[in-house]
Parts: sequence; C-alpha cells; structure tokens
Amino acid sequence: MAAAIKNLVDKFQGHSEPALREPSAEEVQELKQKYEQKGQSQVFAFYDQLSQTEQTQLFHQASNFDPTRINELADKALNPPKTEATGPASLEPLPEIATASILDSDPKDIQGYYDDGLKLVAENQVAVVLLAGGQGTRLGSSQPKGCFDIGLPSHKSLFQIQAERISKLQLLAKKSSGKDAVIPWYVMTSGPTRKPTEDFFGEHNYFGLDKSNVFIFEQGVLPCISNEGKIMLESKSKMAVAPDGNGGIYQALLTAGVREDMRKRGIKHIHAYCVDNCLVKVADPVFIGFAASKKVDIATKVVRKRNATESVGLILQKNGKPDVVEYSEIDKETAEAKDPKNPSLLKFRAANIVNHYYSFEFFDSIENWVHKMPHHIARKKIPSVDIESGEIVKPEKPNGIKLEQFIFDIFPMIALEKFASIEVRREDEFSPLKNARGTGEDDADTSKRDIMNQGQKWIDSAGGVVVTEGDAVGVEVSPLISYGGEGLEFLKGREIKAPAVIEKEE
Repeated sequence: MAAAIKNLVDKFQGHSEPALREPSAEEVQELKQKYEQKGQSQVFAFYDQLSQTEQTQLFHQASNFDPTRINELADKALNPPKTEATGPASLEPLPEIATASILDSDPKDIQGYYDDGLKLVAENQVAVVLLAGGQGTRLGSSQPKGCFDIGLPSHKSLFQIQAERISKLQLLAKKSSGKDAVIPWYVMTSGPTRKPTEDFFGEHNYFGLDKSNVFIFEQGVLPCISNEGKIMLESKSKMAVAPDGNGGIYQALLTAGVREDMRKRGIKHIHAYCVDNCLVKVADPVFIGFAASKKVDIATKVVRKRNATESVGLILQKNGKPDVVEYSEIDKETAEAKDPKNPSLLKFRAANIVNHYYSFEFFDSIENWVHKMPHHIARKKIPSVDIESGEIVKPEKPNGIKLEQFIFDIFPMIALEKFASIEVRREDEFSPLKNARGTGEDDADTSKRDIMNQGQKWIDSAGGVVVTEGDAVGVEVSPLISYGGEGLEFLKGREIKAPAVIEKEE
C-alpha cells in the first residue's frame, strides 16, 4: 500500500514513473486470450518478434483497456442505432431563476457573490482544474499551448499568467480572513504534453506556487479503430491511441486520484477551464459564490453572442434538460429569434466558453454518469501497421476512427434545477488562442491586445493616465498586482506611457 501511495504521489509531482514490471508467461497468455476471444488478436500479432522491453510495454498498454468495452464502443460508433424521428427538439433559454448577468444584474448582487466566493476560497474549499492537453502546433509552436508566449511586454506564458492569478487570489483571501488560503491546481495534460508541461513548471519553479499544491496528471486515451472495427497498431509494439477528448476529464479525475486528493483537502467547489483563454478569472469568487448560492451541481460562464450568425455553441435547455447546442444544429429562424422581454437581444445568446463550475458532491457521484456519456467519432487518416506485411501504411483517405467525449456531454444527465449559468463580459473574461499569429482572430495578437486593453481600462478607472503615441496602446498589469482591477489606487494621477507593464507598486 505504501509503495502504491508513493507511486501516486510521484506521478502527481512530476517524478519519473517506476519501471514497468515484466509480466509472467501466464499473465501474457491470459491477456492474449482475452483479446482473441473478442476478435482483437491482431494486437499481439508481432509479440514474439519484440524485445523483452517492447513486450512488457505492449502488455501494460493492452492491460489498460477492456476489449469487451472497446468492442461495444466501436460497434456503437460504426453501427449507430437507428432512432425514430421525434420531430424538432424543444429549445428554450435556461430558466431566469438559474441565471445571472454581470452586464445586467444589480451590482450589490454581484458583490455579494464575490464576498461569498472569497470566503469559500479563504476556507480552502475551492480547487481549480485546468484543461491543458492541447499542443501549440496551430500556433507554430512545438510546446504545449500553456507554454506559449502571446507577446506581452513581460513575455509571460499562459501558464504563468494563470498561476499568478491563483497566487493573487490566495493573498486576497488571506487579507479578507487573516488565514492562509490554498487553491490547489490540477493540470490535466495529454500524453504528448505531460512531460513538457512537467518540465516547464519545474524550470519556472512552479511560477511561485507551492509545488505540493500543483498536480499534473494525464487524461485518458482510447484505441483507434479501423473501419472494420479492429484495434489499430501504431507500431508492432504499440496500439494506436488518441486522447479521449475534453470529456475525458471525468474519468481522469477518478483514475489519476484527483478526486481523492480533493476529498482529503475538504474541497467543495471546483472551477474548470481551458488553458487557451488568457483572460480567464481563475477560481473567480463571483462565479464560485454565484454557483454556491444556487446550490447547483454544474454552472457555466457564458458570453453574449455577438450576432445571430456567430459560430458558437449555446448553453440552453433542450427538451427540458441543460445542454449545449452547436450553431450548425440551429435553424436561421431560431438563431435570429428575439428575447420577448427585450427585443434588442437575441433569445438564444448564451455562448459557451468552456468555463465551468462543479460541486464536489457531483464529482463524488461521477461514476453514475461517466459510463453513460456518448462517444463521438472523428474519421481520420491513421498511419498503422499492416497485419499481413508488418509495414507501416500511411493512408490517403480516412481508414479509421478516433473516439472522444465532450465535456458538456454530461450536462443533459442532470436535473435542470441543478444547473445554472452566469453571463460575463467578453472583453473582460474571454479571449481564446486558437490560430497562428497574424490571422486577425483568436490569435496571439488578439490575446495580447485584450490583456493590454484590459490593463489600460483598469488604470483609467483607478485614476491613472495612459499616454499613447502612434500605434502603441495598452498596459500589461501583472496578476500579482491586481486580480481583477482592484488595488491600483497607487497609480492615481500617474502618467504611464504605453505600451508598458506594471509589475510592482512604486
């Protein structure tokens, strides 16, 4: 038991994993038979040709999967059950009682949410889960996306910006309560990003956070399946696998030991978000306080849809259940429908930004939900080993499928009264990094611009004067100085020449 606990702690802390145990001949034979009985014997087609190390690696990889379950998923994906036509879905906005808006709500209510949320942070009841499995390939980087430098004057990475927001919020909570506050940060990576992320955090001394409160873990993978329903091989000694999507967060919380760590710490409220949003308010007290006040299992942040044709998924109720409906699933009439109470607004305007709250109580019952979540298929050109020749084949057209789950697939499984949503300002909280620099939309330049504009707005509000010359605009305000625009009174009356960075009080 002690060794198992040590291995788990080592895995969390980024230590090298222990060497794989060499299986016995009986164990190998038993696993082979398990796969053969389910028609997947090709997984071990080249086993006898492998080195001892390769055999051990393949054994342990194959042991991580249940071929019966894989066959069930493959069959559902390749032969989806026919469903009877039931007519168009009934779509409605979430009930008013389950919503709030930073844009429209009474400022006293928002302040109340903030105070309540900060109290929960101070009581060490709040944790953060970061979805950080993405690689920066589309950005022109070989590193994980969280390592990316968007071009700020400070050259801080996305990881550092978010870590510093956690540090500042811990200080704000301590200031309000007089007690030390800890917000544990659970960073979910994928296979390719795990080690580079661990290395990056180590090289930067965890950005000033206590290493014992940062947990780097890995989301799950699923085998790639051929069009004939067979598990594909990446090489003679390795099954072809792909990450199980951002919906894999729920299973990973169980298998990586994250939920148990939260339980030991007394965590009650969890904030989950994507690494590519440079404006994210990590563990936002307003969001935590709002969701806690509603006593819900899941809450979401949304931004107001720009116009009827914007290509965003929408948070709403579908057939009486909370759900996300993609823009491609909504007809023109529905997309353009106006709010009966305010015709200047769209009826369906709550754009999903993958920014969610969960109660720990919900996580504690996640086994009841995770196996019911659907798997979506992506048809891909997957290089794989030809079982007859043993050669790697690079297909010219899709030859197989990758299976994944979406984080919002779980929403319709909970009762409508256990779900809520709060609308926030896009310019304050949402600037995703999706594209290569120079694209002009959701790229490093727009991310930098949005942080610099936000800083300038904060300084203007604090009574500072930002002087701009030519094309130079904006000010970067370090999260260590201000979490959300507070504490900048020392800048009142000061002239700051843009572009600039405020790193400390002077």
